[in-house]
Amino acid sequence: MTLASATDARPAAAIDSAGAAVAAARELAGRFADGAIARDRERRLPHAEVEYLSDAGLFALTVPARFGGPDLPPSVVAEVFRTLATADGSLAQIPHSHYVYLTALRLAGSEALQRRIFEQVLDGARIANAQSERGGRTVADVATTLTRTAEGAHLDGEKFYCTGSPYAHLLAVLARDAGSGEQVVVFVPADTPGIAIADDWNALGQRTTGSGTVRFDDVAVPLDAILPRSPAVSAPTGYGAFAQLLHVAIDTGVARGALEAAADFVRTKSRPWFEAEVERAQDDPLVIQRFGELTVAVRAAEAGLTVAAQAVDAAFAAPGPDAAAEASLAVATAKVLADRAAVEVPSALFEVSGTRSVAGDAGLDRYWRDARTHTLHDPVRYKVRHLGRFTLNEERPPLHGVV
Repeated sequence: MTLASATDARPAAAIDSAGAAVAAARELAGRFADGAIARDRERRLPHAEVEYLSDAGLFALTVPARFGGPDLPPSVVAEVFRTLATADGSLAQIPHSHYVYLTALRLAGSEALQRRIFEQVLDGARIANAQSERGGRTVADVATTLTRTAEGAHLDGEKFYCTGSPYAHLLAVLARDAGSGEQVVVFVPADTPGIAIADDWNALGQRTTGSGTVRFDDVAVPLDAILPRSPAVSAPTGYGAFAQLLHVAIDTGVARGALEAAADFVRTKSRPWFEAEVERAQDDPLVIQRFGELTVAVRAAEAGLTVAAQAVDAAFAAPGPDAAAEASLAVATAKVLADRAAVEVPSALFEVSGTRSVAGDAGLDRYWRDARTHTLHDPVRYKVRHLGRFTLNEERPPLHGVV
């Protein structure tokens, strides 16, 4: 496996507007769609495709203007993710942690650290997460430790679900400070001695996200590469709403991609059921009815995404308790709609397309597998609970970075 090196990044394209970002995403989504079935079937990691995303500037969208970046709002990033997910639900997932941790850097990093990392991103650097662990009682438990010494600091531990790690130049490592007990985020080059990245992700869907294991064995860390996590996640900044918004965008994009794939299959390959007494499958009134129902689900998810993105934009532009709460509630609503559409539509794809659609070489099952895998992030039953609490008791969602 070839890992990205901190020294092999290439400068990103100079995207300077929302229109340019979305146009680049649409052009690349069109190109990526052609190879999506083969990448999924062969579990071929999309190193070249990720480089295309970098070269197009789609990893540098939120770099602040004071560091020379386009400083585009969350709504633009979400639309880029949604667009990419219509073609490939794995590729759209790869930049997720990159943007989430750039937000943490903006909110909690020192000016010097921000300048260093943001300039690296403009030079083409990509960030992957090393956040979750397998061994804790819950996903929120962190056993990886940062130990400070007179000479500096070092990391020890093991992470899993490290999405994007095979493609990353930098890792954003969530650790517990052995001295204070507080959670910290450490930015460390992926090729630092003592780091081992294992491509052992073997999931039902999203098979090429590179979400495997990363191990840290006495990894040296500069003290100025450490930032506290609490200021980003425990204040009303919109941090959690933005992270969830990108998940919504991926689910919504997968649902739209599945709907379009189903329509194309029915128009070009399906045969009509004999009882319909029509010449073409697309003229079967029951098939038309079902497509109408599925279209409502997808359009509702897309509308929810639009509203949620506007709310997150507002929370970023003017942070505060009211704006952050509204952003979280809007994103929670959108996530429920997107979750439902992302699971229902790829499943119904086979219902409306007929027996021919289950052929292995058609590759249509990847939409459902990607959706079923991705929607396990941050269960929507808790989003519904937060919405109910607010409606009944005007209780704002919690500030923990996942809503």
